[in-house]
Amino acid sequence: MSKSPQYLELAERMQAIKRYFIFAGVFSAAINCLMLVPIIYMLQVYDRVITSGSMSTLGSLTLIMVCLLSAAGAFEWVRSMILIRASNRMDLDLRERVFDATFKNSLLGGSQDSGGQFIQDLSSLRQFLTGNGLYAFFDAPWFPIYVGVMFLFHPWFGIAAIFAGIVMIILAAINERATSKRLQDANSKANWVANQTIGNLRNAEVIAAMGMTENLRTQQEQFSNEVLVLQTNASQAASVLSSLSKSFRMIMQSSLLGIGALLALQQEITPGMMIAGSLLLGRALAPIDLLVGNWKGFSVARAQYGRLGELLAKVPEDLETMDLPAPSGSVNVQKITVVPPGAKTPAIKNVSLDLKAGEALAIIGPSASGKSTLARALLGIWPAAGGHVRLDNANIASWDRKKLGPHIGYLPQDIELFDGTISQNICRFGEIDSEKIVEAATLAGVHEMILHLPQGYDTVIGGVGGVLSGGQRQRIGLARAIYGNPCFIVLDEPNSNLDENGERELVVSLQRIKEQGCTIVIITHRTSVLNIADKMLMLLAGTTNLYGPKDQVLAKLLEAQQAAQSKDATPISNSNAAQSN
Repeated sequence: MSKSPQYLELAERMQAIKRYFIFAGVFSAAINCLMLVPIIYMLQVYDRVITSGSMSTLGSLTLIMVCLLSAAGAFEWVRSMILIRASNRMDLDLRERVFDATFKNSLLGGSQDSGGQFIQDLSSLRQFLTGNGLYAFFDAPWFPIYVGVMFLFHPWFGIAAIFAGIVMIILAAINERATSKRLQDANSKANWVANQTIGNLRNAEVIAAMGMTENLRTQQEQFSNEVLVLQTNASQAASVLSSLSKSFRMIMQSSLLGIGALLALQQEITPGMMIAGSLLLGRALAPIDLLVGNWKGFSVARAQYGRLGELLAKVPEDLETMDLPAPSGSVNVQKITVVPPGAKTPAIKNVSLDLKAGEALAIIGPSASGKSTLARALLGIWPAAGGHVRLDNANIASWDRKKLGPHIGYLPQDIELFDGTISQNICRFGEIDSEKIVEAATLAGVHEMILHLPQGYDTVIGGVGGVLSGGQRQRIGLARAIYGNPCFIVLDEPNSNLDENGERELVVSLQRIKEQGCTIVIITHRTSVLNIADKMLMLLAGTTNLYGPKDQVLAKLLEAQQAAQSKDATPISNSNAAQSN
C-alpha cells in the first residue's frame, strides 16, 4: 500500500489513521518483549530452580511470569482495540467519498453494477485491518531482535535462525508470484459473473418469457469455471507453500534442539539454553510463517486498495463552490457538443437554445438523434465537451449538485423507482412532508390511484415498481420529478407507458406545473403534449434541424411534409399522363 502518485488521495486519507498504527506498533513492541518471558522463565527454571531446588525462587519466578504474561494479554487486547478503531475511522472517513465517487463513476460511463464492488472493497479492507494477518506485519520486524538474543546463546543458534528466516522469506516471495496474478484474475472474473447475475435478475421477466435461462446459465457457468480454475490453482499453490513453510519451521525448531543438545554435551551451553533456543526460533519464525499462510488475504487487500485508489483518482472530489441564489428556471444553451461517456464521437453537435423561466420546450426527432443525450447535458449529468449550459446565467457545472437537486426535476425514459414506500419515492427519500407529497401526487394526477393501493402512500414497492404497472410507475416518477415545486424539469418520453386517458391527464398536469412558473423540457414522439409547448426543437443526427416558436416549427414541418408528398406524387402523375397518350 505504497503512496503511489496514482493513489495519492487514498494514501493521504489513510494518513488519518497513521497514529493508530504507531500506537499499535508501540504495543506490539511491548508484546514482543514480553513474549521473551516464557523463554526466560523456562531458562531460569532449568538452570537455577532445578539445580538449586529452591521453592521460593520457583514461586517468585512463577509470580513474575504470571504478572508479565497477564500484561502481555492485556496489551494484545489493547492492540486489537486500536486496530478496530483504525478500521472504523478509515471506514467513516472514506465511506461518503467512495459512495459519491462510485455514483459519479456510474454517471461517467462506469458499470452501474460495479458500484457494489467498490463498497464491498471498502468493507473488506476494513475487515482486513482487524484480521490476524495484519499482526504479522507488526511482529515480523522483531525477527532481528530474536536472532540477536539467539546469538547471545550461541553463534550457531543465530546462524541457524538467519538461514531459516531467509528460506521462509523466499517461500513468501514465491507465494506472492504464484498466487497474486491468479487471484486478481479470479476476482475480476468473479465480479463480472456477479454483475451479470444482478443484471439477469433485473430482467428476469424477459429471460423467462423468451427461454433465455439455459443460454445465460451456460455463459455464466463458463466464466464461473474459469474463476474456479484460477482460484483452485492459486489456493493449491498457496496451500503447498504454506505446508512447506510450517514443515520447514518445525524441522528447524527440532534441528535447533538437536544442535543445542550437541552444544550442551560439549558444555558450550546449558540445557536450559538448548530448549530456550528452540522456543525462541519458533517465536522468531511465527510471524513470517503467518505472512506466508495469509498471503492470499494480503494479495486480495492490495487489489482492493488498488481499485479504491484508481476510483478516487479517476473521479476527483468536487471542489466546494460558493452558494448561488435559488434559480428561477431560465436556461441558456450555447453551441454545446456532447460526447457520451465511453464514446468517441459526439452525439450532440453545436446545439443552442434559450428558455425563459416558465417556458416549455418540446424536443422531437427520430430515434438515435441525440434527444436523451441532450436531456442529460441540460441537467449537467453529462458534461459538455464544448459550449455551455447555463441555468440562470450560471454554468450548470458550477452549481453544488446537492443544493441544486431540489430545484430540478427529471423523469428519465427508463423509470427507476427505489426500494421503499411510495411516499419515500415521491419525496426523494428526504424528510417526509405529507402536504408536499400529496401536492406533488395531486399535481401529477396520481393521488387517487395511490389511495386505492393496499397501504396508500405507505405501500412498499421494489426497485422495479412492485405492484405498480408501467403507467403507474411513470406517474409516480412524474410526482417525484415535480416534488417541492422545482423551477426546471426535464421529461424524457413521459407518456410512453400511458393510454389515451393517461395522456390527457398528463397534459393537464403539465399545464398546471407550467402555470406555477416551472420551465419544462419534454422529449416526445407523440403530438398530444405539444399543446403546452412554447418552443420546439427538432434534432437530426445530433444537430439542430429546426428550432423556434412552436407554431413556426410546426408550419415548417407541414410545408416540408407537403413538399415531400408533392414530390412523391409527381412521377405517378407523369406516368398516368403517358399512359393516357
